[in-house]
Amino acid sequence: MKLTGSRIEAFLKAPDPAMRAVLVFGPDLGLVRERVQRLIRSVVPDTSDPFRVAELTPAALKDIPSRLADEAAAMALGGGRRVVVLRDAGDGQSGAVSSFLARPMGDALVVIEGGELGPRSSLRKLFEGADNAAALACYGDEGGSLAGVIQEELKSAGLMAEPDAMAYLTEHLGGDRRLTRAELGKLALYMGGPGRVHLEDAVACVGDTAALGLDDLALSTADGDHAGAQRVLDRLLREGSQPVGMLRSVARHFQRLHLAAGLMAQGKSTDQAMAALKPPVIFKAADRFKRQLSRWPADRLGKALDLLTEAEVDCKTTGMPAAEIASRALMMIARAAARR
Repeated sequence: MKLTGSRIEAFLKAPDPAMRAVLVFGPDLGLVRERVQRLIRSVVPDTSDPFRVAELTPAALKDIPSRLADEAAAMALGGGRRVVVLRDAGDGQSGAVSSFLARPMGDALVVIEGGELGPRSSLRKLFEGADNAAALACYGDEGGSLAGVIQEELKSAGLMAEPDAMAYLTEHLGGDRRLTRAELGKLALYMGGPGRVHLEDAVACVGDTAALGLDDLALSTADGDHAGAQRVLDRLLREGSQPVGMLRSVARHFQRLHLAAGLMAQGKSTDQAMAALKPPVIFKAADRFKRQLSRWPADRLGKALDLLTEAEVDCKTTGMPAAEIASRALMMIARAAARR
């Protein structure tokens, strides 16, 4: 069964007991891990209880494929329902999972933690088509969902963000749920107690940390520096950043350029158009942003945004390597900028 939208949150709050296994996967690895932990806690309050929580690896199933079913059928010493967690799962574990779902023994909940699985993935297809299993996709926070995460995290620290600070945070966070929470925790420590977060607070704490690499990628791409963009892209991939998150970050930058270009077309000066952007362009990137506005007219910015949107869709639907799709799209845009 495939779960989407509000159905995911409802399921996480009260998992359907008829679902014997749950696949949690997607490009936002922080959100994947967070949802896996919520599923475990829905059955076992103490996630470190070795008698009720068993963890398996793909290597363990390769040696003994039946171990998944055996662990699911085992009884906990001292009683209580068990959870079996399979980490870093991929299509190589489809056979073992299929055998378990065909004849599930015991009452344990099996939670499968996967990465970015394309539509052609045999493991993903298995869960989406099963009557006794559920698939939960995890994509980067954006829009209202990202604002909700930020507000929730700040509220827990007794903080409230001013509108321009909130706009800045939503612009610079969201690629990975775990990183988003870590950066907001850092901001709470910086604030030192309850109060209101102003723009200068958000810039001082978050500006040079979570989004630095993504900002570098967006600026280099829009500059037409394809060699620099490729270096940043390679570094981000090595550090575990997800291609979809990178595409969205670059798209947000181009959306801001497009908005400023539209204001200039209405008669505003470059400085006036940039001043109207919320959040404002960071001062150290202002000169580059201004040069990019002279390089990118509105119609070409629209085409670049179309290309970024198509690349994100391809990452999610074609089954092709997402890193290659993202790299190709970004290099096409960078080369187009360089030809200007």
